[in-house]
Amino acid sequence: MKHNNEIPGSHSRKHWQNNVKTWFNQPARKTRRRVARQEKAVKIFPRPTSGPIRSVVHAQTLKYNMKVKAGKGFTLEELKAAGIAKKLAPTIGISVDHRRKNRSLEGLQSNAGDSTLQELANATQVQGDYMPIAREKVAMEVVKVTADMKAFKAYDN
Repeated sequence: MKHNNEIPGSHSRKHWQNNVKTWFNQPARKTRRRVARQEKAVKIFPRPTSGPIRSVVHAQTLKYNMKVKAGKGFTLEELKAAGIAKKLAPTIGISVDHRRKNRSLEGLQSNAGDSTLQELANATQVQGDYMPIAREKVAMEVVKVTADMKAFKAYDN
């Protein structure tokens, strides 16, 4: 059977096996995919396994512009600030977006920052999510509710 159709009832008699798709190879396929992922990770070492490293950008529009997310790639200006040639970047697992423009110094600095010598010495191949984008939490100020606050009537005329 194919698609999201009703399974036919009592008419399946002589050649019903032709109408049924079995998934007995599912566990073997899972193993094959896992082994293929591991082989690819060895082959592309030291590049990250989950695709090239992407820049951190802010979402568009007034509603979402405080949200940071992974962009398409680094600008040519960011690559220049980091000292990486634009032709070399894709070969070492860094994505490039030649259309993006840096509209603020903060955005440029966040994407063109350099690693410390200790971080470079401890660097390993990234397996899984590369450089998770951390959103800054806004600090909320806790205030004790006083009797004046409770007595205040905002809607009285």
